[in-house]
Amino acid sequence: MNKKKTRLPAAALLLSALLCLAAAPADAALKDGDIVFHTSRSAQSLAVQRATGSRYSHMGIVLLRGGKPYVFEAVSTVRYTPLAQRTARGDGGHYVAKRLRNADALLTPAAVARLHAGSADYEGRPYDLTFEWSDQRIYCSELVWKLYQRALGVRIGELQKIRSFNLGDPAVRAKMRERYGDNVPMDEPVISPVAMFESPLLTTVEAR
Repeated sequence: MNKKKTRLPAAALLLSALLCLAAAPADAALKDGDIVFHTSRSAQSLAVQRATGSRYSHMGIVLLRGGKPYVFEAVSTVRYTPLAQRTARGDGGHYVAKRLRNADALLTPAAVARLHAGSADYEGRPYDLTFEWSDQRIYCSELVWKLYQRALGVRIGELQKIRSFNLGDPAVRAKMRERYGDNVPMDEPVISPVAMFESPLLTTVEAR
């Protein structure tokens, strides 16, 4: 005896699809090359915020591995961190993800491959506590800036000299004294998270 197949009404199918979308993780839409900003809870976060006048003190670049979003970032060492794990460490779990405005044109498969290949040059390098413009040690915004500049020829944000930041704030002075003593390299070029966050080359694709 043949059994008739039960078909769901169109309305039920639509509802099922909508429920699946609602259940999808918020980070599912993030793509290779997206840049994630958040407020770190590290010991130097307050000094970075005060020096730069920005809420955001840490950042990294999204690179997909096995279809899942990881943040390639400079912390104690340069490493890949699952996106959910990285953002959970930020203040309140809040983060903002930005993308190149002309990403469809610039982030071709070949360009994305260059970003991934370029990451190998930095993975495992130690964090740069003195913010030097060299590749021996790397800090968070320097890592993302150099990856984009070298893989795509795109400069996201303008370099500044250390002397241009708010060095008079007590938290900043204390951290500078700890890192440099009396020999602060005032003319060292630096790229800050806020300089990249405010770049007109980027547009916000997610904030939570």
